[in-house]
Amino acid sequence: MAHATPTRPTTSGAIVELRVHGVSGAGADQVLNRPHVHQVAGDRSGGFFRPRPGYPDSTGTDGVTLEAYRWSDLPSGTAVRTLSLVFLLPFMLCNVALWMRPADTVSTRGFMALCRVLALTLTALYVLSIVGVALDLIAWRCMDTPSCLAGRSWLSWLGGRPPGLRLGVLALVPVAAIGIVWWLGARPSHSFDAFRTPTTPASKHRLSAVGQWDGEPLVGRLRSVHVAAAFATLSGSLLAARASQHSSWVMVILLAATGAVLLTCLVLVTVVASIDRTDPSPRVDGVCRGLRTIACGLTMLVIVHIVISPAPWPQGGSLPGYDAIVAWLFVSQTVLVVVLGTLVIWRRGDGQHRSPLRALGAPVFMTISAGLAVAFSAELVYRVADLLDRNGTTADGLETSPPLAYKWAIFGFFLAVVTALLVAGLVTRMTRRERMRAARAIVAADFPHAPPQAADRLRRVEQAVARARFTENLEPLSVVYACLAALGLATSVLGLLQLRPGKVVQRYVGVPEGMVNFLIGSGSYVIAAILLGLVVGGIFAYRTAQFRRYVGVLWDLGTFWPRAAHPFAPPCYAERAVPELAKRITYLVEQGHCVLLAGHSHGSVLLAATVLQLPTRITDRVALLTYGSPLGRLYSRLFPAYADEPALCEIGERVGWRWINLWRDTDPIGGWIFAAHRPGKAETLTGPAATVDRRLTDPQDVVPPPSDSVPPPILGHWPCESQEAFAEAVRELTRRLRREHRTTG
Repeated sequence: MAHATPTRPTTSGAIVELRVHGVSGAGADQVLNRPHVHQVAGDRSGGFFRPRPGYPDSTGTDGVTLEAYRWSDLPSGTAVRTLSLVFLLPFMLCNVALWMRPADTVSTRGFMALCRVLALTLTALYVLSIVGVALDLIAWRCMDTPSCLAGRSWLSWLGGRPPGLRLGVLALVPVAAIGIVWWLGARPSHSFDAFRTPTTPASKHRLSAVGQWDGEPLVGRLRSVHVAAAFATLSGSLLAARASQHSSWVMVILLAATGAVLLTCLVLVTVVASIDRTDPSPRVDGVCRGLRTIACGLTMLVIVHIVISPAPWPQGGSLPGYDAIVAWLFVSQTVLVVVLGTLVIWRRGDGQHRSPLRALGAPVFMTISAGLAVAFSAELVYRVADLLDRNGTTADGLETSPPLAYKWAIFGFFLAVVTALLVAGLVTRMTRRERMRAARAIVAADFPHAPPQAADRLRRVEQAVARARFTENLEPLSVVYACLAALGLATSVLGLLQLRPGKVVQRYVGVPEGMVNFLIGSGSYVIAAILLGLVVGGIFAYRTAQFRRYVGVLWDLGTFWPRAAHPFAPPCYAERAVPELAKRITYLVEQGHCVLLAGHSHGSVLLAATVLQLPTRITDRVALLTYGSPLGRLYSRLFPAYADEPALCEIGERVGWRWINLWRDTDPIGGWIFAAHRPGKAETLTGPAATVDRRLTDPQDVVPPPSDSVPPPILGHWPCESQEAFAEAVRELTRRLRREHRTTG
């Protein structure tokens, strides 16, 4: 661990330019554009760096003191944590969906209740997938079949034992799986002395709450509830299997207790408002921990009962009750997603008139989350079934076919992915002409006197602009995919009717049953490929800076928001980064400095949340420079209740409109905040907000400069600290800070 050394200001009243990088994960030397840096605060996961004194060019534009905050290891870190992000992706998307509600239009309590119940279903699905592998496929089917046990010493030790004993022993596998996610969810984030704002927050806007609160009390309660629900799901699966051939007063008591635990979990996440308290509440905390303890003990009792019960068990087939439980869970998820979408559309009001799809982020992300969770679960069961299966049905009648609900889920997922890709290709084709027309107009206005020999370079710039404008099409495409995924999830109800996909499609569509089965198998391999791609992408995203620019935004977006829906989602790095930034800025101002905050890409989002937390006495000595910022282009669409226009205007007001935002037409992520200011187009926006955005021409030219043999590069989303436009923005903001506070450099 790097040891931080206290920083003593060299000159009272100096201006500190504090740079915060984006998702690129650049080193402090790259952010500061200085080869020799040293750490002045923080640790190796997140720290503040400055150029080493005594080296040439150790100060910034007009002599400002340079400082960088490096936070890239907070959401990433080791390969183990990176892989956990991949496999916890459904939980993360579910958690993000909670923060996507429309502004001031949806019943907050009802919206949160639906999101949290859906989060509970994801936990139950996680447990059921392990139950399907350990109890259904291995303990119930394989261990009762000699041909399946042949050559598998790791299974044969329980072969021929009573079904109750096999189920009881193998039930320890889902118990261990629950323990793993329990442990992952309970792992503390990076230790730090949190800077907590006063009891009365500086801003009443919701974005200021990100990173301001200590989320551990809420996460701890949700974690206890989800662990209880997970153990109750395992207990219910075992009891459903036992109840198919046996009933007694013990069974009735255990079933009633299991149902009571599940009902209590639902009540806690939907009705009890005090679960959201961000301070310790002994009574609520005790109830949640007590429920978790009861659920754990109940599962142990159920396992013991399953092992010692002398009643006979049914023979053959799948684990009794398992198929129905899986199918009903899928049906429940479908109904909840539909209700959530209906609630959002019905209550979104007129505040979303600029974009009819803007309010649909929550149901879209929740549907994608549920679809991925179902796909991952089905793939796990299918792959183990293939491992156990030997050329289909074995000689002694072993059938390893997964539940029909999983077959329908994979079939629906495959069709949704293929259809979405076809629609994306069609939309790309249909919008290409319009995007290219707009790109040509932009490039023509930027380079009106380009020589004929620059025609090829002009064409490349036009293509870059056209590709960047495709981001606007991702919104309707995601809605289309979510609708298809929800429809595929809804087909799981056919599994309850014991209808097979092949027979249904052949009867009503005319496609041969063999073709449908081939598509189901192909869908399984598509899911496996997606999982492998996520694993490889997750590793390379945190090991290769260039690759991280394309896929790292997903992880940083998901882990920016506190865990308020699903406690097994990856930890929120904003709970450290935002208070740490606020504490550092406050320290610098109290030492007599003025602070120029410069944030690239997602760094600008961190700074926006930080500015809303700072008291007025601090923001009076702060200016803001953002570049490649997704605040206006992405966050205002995805999170309308947290990054809407009032929040952005409040940020400007708090810094006295000492705010400049630099953006490029070639950037697929960043954009303007208030006004585009493209050449030749009149802006209707007036007031101080109209002065914030500054458009950068990219590239700077389409012909090589006299000192070079190649033309300037197309930068797109890359930072611009080395460009003259950035230096000019720094000069303007520092002049305003000096003039308004009469400081001396």
